[in-house]
Amino acid sequence: MYARRPVYPVPQVRRLLPACAICILLIILVSTAGSFGELSASISYRATASTGQFPRKIWQTWKVDPLGFEERDLSVARTWTAKNPEYRYEVLTDQNDVQYVETHFGPSGFNRLDIIYMYKSLRLKIIKADLLRYLVMYVEGGVYTDIDVEALKPIHRFIPQRYSEKQIDMVIGVEIDQPEFNNHTILGKKSQSFCQWTFMCKPRLPVMMVLINNILRWLNQVAIDQKVPISEIQLGFDEVISGTGPSAFTKALLSYMSGKEQVGVNWDYFHNLVESKLVGGVLVLTVEAFAAGQGHSDSGNHNAKNALVKHHYHASNWPTAHPRYNHPVYGEVEKCNWDVECVKAWDYNKAVFDALSQEEQLAQIALKDQTESEDISFPGPIS
Repeated sequence: MYARRPVYPVPQVRRLLPACAICILLIILVSTAGSFGELSASISYRATASTGQFPRKIWQTWKVDPLGFEERDLSVARTWTAKNPEYRYEVLTDQNDVQYVETHFGPSGFNRLDIIYMYKSLRLKIIKADLLRYLVMYVEGGVYTDIDVEALKPIHRFIPQRYSEKQIDMVIGVEIDQPEFNNHTILGKKSQSFCQWTFMCKPRLPVMMVLINNILRWLNQVAIDQKVPISEIQLGFDEVISGTGPSAFTKALLSYMSGKEQVGVNWDYFHNLVESKLVGGVLVLTVEAFAAGQGHSDSGNHNAKNALVKHHYHASNWPTAHPRYNHPVYGEVEKCNWDVECVKAWDYNKAVFDALSQEEQLAQIALKDQTESEDISFPGPIS
């Protein structure tokens, strides 16, 4: 004799249907996204696509998670959550960064194994830090800001009221606006740049992937030129700036804006910028917004109405591992901080030094070392 099937009351079956539907939907989403991390990024992207809003998310990267922050870093980080309580906040660390990259760029994500290989091979911390911010912003968007950057104003102030958020794909600010040094052998490539210690963008923005691909090609070429694996490449200060830093960031963005506007967009568009400008979906803020108080580029001060963040630079010690050009007598031209007369004097003194015989140069270096040891200012030739 066959057992009789249990018969459920119709109301009970109806109550089960919504739960079943939700389970099926979750299974579909997870199978599509590959993981809950990828699911979160997918939802963020779809929300941005449907609403036109920037993701309400603040990203930082650091050695440790917020529970391990020193008081110095904690007090600065708190300014972001205090001024933006409606935003989620996340820090990627030296312990979980690889997992993030593998999740989103592995076979269940964008399937870019070359990106994973490059990221895991790199040993230069500043290069990894630059690359990671671009990877995160491509995947999820939101606001990226360095660990030593303080929020002075809430994020909604990043976009002036005259603009609609739907019009804008990215918000950046000018960092260095000194085009008169464009042809300088050392300062030239750094004289016109956007700030990348704080910026905001929507997810899956093509310019971010272009920038990432540019970096991968450059690093591979560096390894070839130096005849070493990626893990052993060595870079100077200017190579970092032009390879992954502000110069690389700026170059990619100018090219992107040119493509969107179908006209050549160069630095003339942003020189002496007195108010924000929207070009090709990229909102460019004045230097005062993200880079106030630098002492150059007409950057104003942090008390100004349009100053949005304050960079404290206490985490910016990477140049010790990637030194600037340091003349044996006259030191670093960057110490002039873009002062025209100071740079002219440095250039003149260097030219005079270069014209000396090797014996005379060694004598100049010895005199400089002696005066430094005796704490006497070295006069040298002057213009």
